Amino acid sequence: MNVRDGLERVARAAAARPIPVLLAVALLAFGGGLLALRLEPSTGADTLASRSSSAFQATDALHSRFGDDAVIVLIDEHVPNLVLTPDLGRVLRLEGCLGGNVPHGARPYGGAQSACAGLAKLKPVKLVYGPGTFLNESVNAVQAQVQAELSQIQQGVVAAAAAAKAQAARAGLSAPAQQQAADAARAQAQAQATETLRQLVLSSGLQGIPQIDNKAFISQIVFDPARGADVPKARFAALFPNKNAALIQLRMRPDLTAAERSRAIALIRQAVRMPLFALKHGGSYTVSGVPVVTDALASSVTGQIGVLLAVAVAAMALALLLLFRARLRLLPLLVALAAAALTFGAMSLVGAGLTMASIAVLPVLIGLAVDYAIQFQSRVAEHEQEGVERSEAVAHAARAGAPAIATAALATAVGFLVLLLSPIPMVRGFGLLLVAGIAFAFACALTAGSAALALQPRRAGAARSRIGSAPEPLVAAWQALAAALAGARELLADAGRALAQLAPLRALGRGALAAPGAAIGAALRRPGRVLAVAAALALAGWVADTQTRVVSDIRQLVPAGMPALRDLNHLQDRTASSGEIDVLVQAPDVAKPAVIDWMAGYEQRILRRFGYDESRGCAGATLCPAFSLPDLLQGSDAGSQRSIDALLASVPPYFSQGVLTPRHDAATLAFGIRLMDLGRQQRVIDAMRAELHPPAGVSARLGGLPVLAAQANAELASPWRRLLTLVAGLMAVGLALLAVFRRVERALVPLVPIALATGWSALVLFATRVPLNPMSAVLGALVIAISTEFSVLLSERFRQERDGHSLEEALARTYRSTGRAVLASGVTAIAGFGVLAVSDFRMLRDFGIVTVVDLTVSLLGVLVVLPSVLVLAERSVLRRRIARLPRMAARGAGGRARRGSAPVA
Repeated sequence: MNVRDGLERVARAAAARPIPVLLAVALLAFGGGLLALRLEPSTGADTLASRSSSAFQATDALHSRFGDDAVIVLIDEHVPNLVLTPDLGRVLRLEGCLGGNVPHGARPYGGAQSACAGLAKLKPVKLVYGPGTFLNESVNAVQAQVQAELSQIQQGVVAAAAAAKAQAARAGLSAPAQQQAADAARAQAQAQATETLRQLVLSSGLQGIPQIDNKAFISQIVFDPARGADVPKARFAALFPNKNAALIQLRMRPDLTAAERSRAIALIRQAVRMPLFALKHGGSYTVSGVPVVTDALASSVTGQIGVLLAVAVAAMALALLLLFRARLRLLPLLVALAAAALTFGAMSLVGAGLTMASIAVLPVLIGLAVDYAIQFQSRVAEHEQEGVERSEAVAHAARAGAPAIATAALATAVGFLVLLLSPIPMVRGFGLLLVAGIAFAFACALTAGSAALALQPRRAGAARSRIGSAPEPLVAAWQALAAALAGARELLADAGRALAQLAPLRALGRGALAAPGAAIGAALRRPGRVLAVAAALALAGWVADTQTRVVSDIRQLVPAGMPALRDLNHLQDRTASSGEIDVLVQAPDVAKPAVIDWMAGYEQRILRRFGYDESRGCAGATLCPAFSLPDLLQGSDAGSQRSIDALLASVPPYFSQGVLTPRHDAATLAFGIRLMDLGRQQRVIDAMRAELHPPAGVSARLGGLPVLAAQANAELASPWRRLLTLVAGLMAVGLALLAVFRRVERALVPLVPIALATGWSALVLFATRVPLNPMSAVLGALVIAISTEFSVLLSERFRQERDGHSLEEALARTYRSTGRAVLASGVTAIAGFGVLAVSDFRMLRDFGIVTVVDLTVSLLGVLVVLPSVLVLAERSVLRRRIARLPRMAARGAGGRARRGSAPVA
């Protein structure tokens, strides 16, 4: 059984049992829609970089050892007011709440229903590093050292007294004399211990008793008198970036799901608003950081695209009512929505996440599915007009038209498979999801489309006869429903007629309908000239594509009033940085003098290169210091292994766990980075990588979400990679067509407009100055997809019409039938995607504009240029046939001569 027979049998089976088929498809689509509601936005590192890449592996190692990129709580308060007043205690309690710390048997801050209780239950935070805990741990550490010194002194005094008493006993002195000797030794030992302790205090510079509420002691720890009485020490820039701000860093657990991360961020926001932690000196809290922005961005895009697509579906429905001349005008849209529900339901079943790229699949898929359904329905209508009975018309349409639709779908799917060459996982997922969606779309068009078309009654009387024997209530309900549907149909028809009378729409309709006729006339008169002009424009577009701008600064891609973006801008204004780039250093033991010395030197060189100066702080600097291992060891003798070991042994785990693993096999260097265009950010990262020259046996790699985002943007923004993807896509489509058609010429004819359309689209985007963005830069494949669909359907219909018709008549018949259907599906998709262009979300708006441009150029380009390609191909075939005539005649004459001479021989 060949493909035609198989498609016909499927269509016949669906038409023979329409109600069960429609119910099955509807139930599956409904189930798919419910499953799709479970999809969660995915913004993890594995959506931006391949797991085998160095950047991903470094980021994964960083996250597993030290926690995810930090959520930042900015404390807006003059630092002396924060650390030298009871506000420090409030911040200390807040940090305990955010860390999910509740002493055994104690009640969470705010009660069992509070945000603190939620954080204690979820335990989302791996590490809390803030001023309250830092100073409290510092006090505890100093107190522990002082207590150890006092204990040692006390033991020395006791030992001196005991030794003196024992010596007096051995000398034969009396008991009172022995006690007198012991007392004298004790007094002398205490005097010596007091002097030793005094010298220790003087050398350490300690002022006052080490307590959290001792202003002199806290001031001594925090402030640098050389920079100003209220200016924090430069080494504490990660905690106190300037004298008017402090930071709490919350590194989340790397194993959190997207939903758990969103929940944790929401709880953190609630916690900082609790009255218990309110600052009493005019201070305030702001929750921000890269994870907060990415979470808000994913949620906002997901929510907004749902609303916009609902409006887009309404616009597509109206376009179908105006342009598609069929009785079941909305059937293609219903088929498309069913295919989309099945696709995203399957995506949920396999456990995939909803990325930015997978969101872009939805409008592309709907556009393709609408086209498949329109083409099939148009074929059925053509056979009905020829007098064929409805179910037979469905079967004939499946046999005559479905193979061309299947070929176009196959070629489109193969074109999208080229995206698997992308190094970015979410782009690869975009390609795979579209391939699955195309399969569902074709299957729905063939099954549900056949069933719905077969079920449609030919006469009103036929419907009445089927329900005439039904119970009276059902008859009444049916009649009421039929009346309502008839009224709705009339209202929509009136609205369509009214809209069609509008001058712009009339002009658009006349131009769209006139374009094929003009193209056919030009193709018959000067096909070579038409193709030459089209090729020149395409060439200009390919060149211009290398100059098309890709916008990647998040501040230009989302609404300026978006709360998360506003908070991020505020964080940067107050601290001169908004994210963090980490250098993961690994070795058998990173706490060696040579490694520490290299890390400190690298840190200083990079900070100087990017404008950081201790005296000015981060003002005007691209990179700022963040908490790193060399900062932990400041003040020690880095050249002495004993000094390093002693300091690390005395440092509380709270300080070291954020920069050094317990086994000393990995450490971090951290740099705060400003919010900037990802292209510029990539240049900063490249410069940092160029400076990495670790000692032998030591590896150093850059990691973190900013590194992955910049790398992904560089891959998407590369014009040469986009061009390579287009070439690979065209080659894949050509090979697929060649595999189906088995003739080079038949495969090349539809491929020519497809190739040219990629250049036209790039030229229009460049001329209109519509920039690409991370969401739309991958949609160059859309031009190939849509152009393949239109070009294959039209060229195959022409091939069928050419049998028995002249060249001109075959072209005219092709464009009257399949051409009208292509025009209807193309304009319908354009109307739907055009709605995205009114979004206040620039990422969605530019995506909508790019999609509309791609669809329009693909539609008009194929309609206008394909006739010239067909005419030239026909003339080429004719010339070859004419050229073969003399050879054929000669072979014929030779054959006759041989036959005539045979008897003589």
